[in-house]
Amino acid sequence: MSLSESDRELVVAELGREPTPAEAALFENLWSEHCAYRSSRPLLSAFDSTGEQVVVGPGDDAAVVEVADGDESSQGDASSSSQSDATYITMGVESHNHPSFVDPYDGAATGVGGIVRDTLSMGAYPIALADSLYFGDFDREHSRYLLEGVVEGISDYGNSIGVPTVAGSTVFHDDYEGNPLVNVACVGLLDADRLVTADAKEPGNKLVLVGNATGRDGLGGASFASEDLSEDAETEDRPAVQVGDPYTEKLLVEANEALIDRDLVEAARDLGAAGLGGATSEMVAKGGLGAEIELERVHQREPNMNALEILLAESQERMAYEVRPENVEAVEQVAEKYDLGCSVIGEVTDGNYVCTFDSEANASEKPTEERGDSGSRETVVDADAEFLGDGAPMNDLDSVEPTQPERNLPDADLREAFEAVIGSPNTASKRWVYRQYDHEVQVRTATGPGDDAAVLALREAEKGLAISSGADPNWTTAAPYDGARAVALENATNLAAKGATPLAAVDCLNGGNPEKPEVYGGFKGIVDGLADMCRELDAPVVGGNVSLYNDSPSGPIPPTPTLAMTGTKEGYDAPPAAVSGEGTLLVVGGIGITGGSGHDESALGGSEYLAQIGGSDRFPRLPENPGEVVEALAAVADQSATRAVHDVSHGGLAVALAEMVTGEAGLTAEIEGEGTQAELLFTERPGRAVVETTDPDSVRERFAGVAPVADIGRADDSGALDLTVGEETLTYDAAEIAELRDVLARELD
Repeated sequence: MSLSESDRELVVAELGREPTPAEAALFENLWSEHCAYRSSRPLLSAFDSTGEQVVVGPGDDAAVVEVADGDESSQGDASSSSQSDATYITMGVESHNHPSFVDPYDGAATGVGGIVRDTLSMGAYPIALADSLYFGDFDREHSRYLLEGVVEGISDYGNSIGVPTVAGSTVFHDDYEGNPLVNVACVGLLDADRLVTADAKEPGNKLVLVGNATGRDGLGGASFASEDLSEDAETEDRPAVQVGDPYTEKLLVEANEALIDRDLVEAARDLGAAGLGGATSEMVAKGGLGAEIELERVHQREPNMNALEILLAESQERMAYEVRPENVEAVEQVAEKYDLGCSVIGEVTDGNYVCTFDSEANASEKPTEERGDSGSRETVVDADAEFLGDGAPMNDLDSVEPTQPERNLPDADLREAFEAVIGSPNTASKRWVYRQYDHEVQVRTATGPGDDAAVLALREAEKGLAISSGADPNWTTAAPYDGARAVALENATNLAAKGATPLAAVDCLNGGNPEKPEVYGGFKGIVDGLADMCRELDAPVVGGNVSLYNDSPSGPIPPTPTLAMTGTKEGYDAPPAAVSGEGTLLVVGGIGITGGSGHDESALGGSEYLAQIGGSDRFPRLPENPGEVVEALAAVADQSATRAVHDVSHGGLAVALAEMVTGEAGLTAEIEGEGTQAELLFTERPGRAVVETTDPDSVRERFAGVAPVADIGRADDSGALDLTVGEETLTYDAAEIAELRDVLARELD
């Protein structure tokens, strides 16, 4: 770890002296791209993060959103909500990209642990996880090694702590070969009177560390996450990867509940990036305060740790709490009940952020609470907390706006193209992944993984909470801005297919080295595209994460705007994606080319069809009224005559129809419209869905003036897909479709 010369000059000017080694390391981590968002923060003002439903927006460990009014409505004002019985959810998302390349199992597992603790720090109980995973080409042995390790890490950790993994995505793309992405979102549940924030409240309150003992693992994790991966990263950077302990995390989850129940916590912060130094300095900075911390008081699991190691280690399963002096003993009792370590490490002050260290006392074999001052205490950090957190200058970077590819479409046999797209690892069944996750624990899951969106039963509010998460690198490679708009619309369409309308979203913005103008241009494109579409959908982006420097010797990753979006509906019932066999099939949103300009209108850009067949095209045009489309689809999904709804996106209409076929029910469809056979079947323009209904007139009526509706056939009891496009008919029974779509299980089991 090293502080750059320009940053060192700023620190020296602020401190009036050279920084100590511990200060230099703390500044280097807190001012890293991972913590300070030096390259991305200037762009993030594009997002709308406010709304009547938003209680806590960006800047805390997780966002807080109201899903149901209480007796005393206090929307948008957390300070007046203490007596309200309103129902809130928390939303957060985190990346663990570099650690998952170096150590896929522990990297992914600790990503889950970290986002769960972000949820705890708001006073919420974690109720759902969503993982969005991105790997290199599935045919490569290293990609499969990473996939298997990451999935095992997520499943072992999530299953052990009793939090269901209910949604997400798994994508394969050549440009992730040297740098996979592991993005994990978490949703929590709380009542308004349980809300806690990270803002320290009052001088004299104690700072208490609860959870695992501190070791040397994860040192410099924040700075490691802020640099390109090198060829020897898998061996050289392993010490920067934390090691998780899900059983301690489960105890911490329950202990946190007990502390909140008894109103023993004034403020809380998860120990993540930059460890103890990051969490405690951010807490007091948010409150405009300072702290005095005695580092040797921290309970440790390794001998002879020095001040810098104690300050910056990113050991997992630890929480920092601000506690009133009279409540410290009660907190210690809760920690003891759950067999967790507990250290009173200092107190909140109205001065600087000060850390001292007594090396002789730390070497003592006495228990932490019995160590006296040996007289060898030294001050290792003495700085303004706000300057530590917000003093880093923002980067002024050049950007080059990406250009879209020209239209170059090769000829392809329709049957061969259909089987290639249906059998692609990107559009194939992800059952191999999600069957390893416990998605039924907590007994809230009304619609689980494998559908367009998960639906959780929020019985406290008598509402259904829908969750969708993911992105498509093919889209954002072809067109960063429009591709990101499509990502937001596709997630909203997933929610609408279950009858829900958007509530809020959090994003995980992944990019390569921002110092490269073409990379920064693509990153800027996904930020603006996501922001613009979420604004059109009235879905405030209430928090998120930025992960840059996802670059390796094999090159930068595609700009990847993972979006985790929630939506609400009355009740918990939702139409399935699979047909029932008894209704008319309608496509809402149009088939093939729209706009009436013939083949001058591009339709296949960013599609899996082009990824499999070759060629290029500009990205398809999105609907001009996306909010109205989503609202209409949600209303149709909740109609009593609706039997099934499935969104049309990855793989186009071909994949959507194939996924709707089961062994008991099938469909017969004839696809007609403007464009070639490939455009009719494989365009991935979002904002469309297939609806099976026994009352097609009611669907047409709801979409009148909103989007076109096309009658394409009927569902039946054949258990087969009978699909006619132009002069050609494709017929596959359910078993043949399952064989095509089961490539992950076939290759990995």
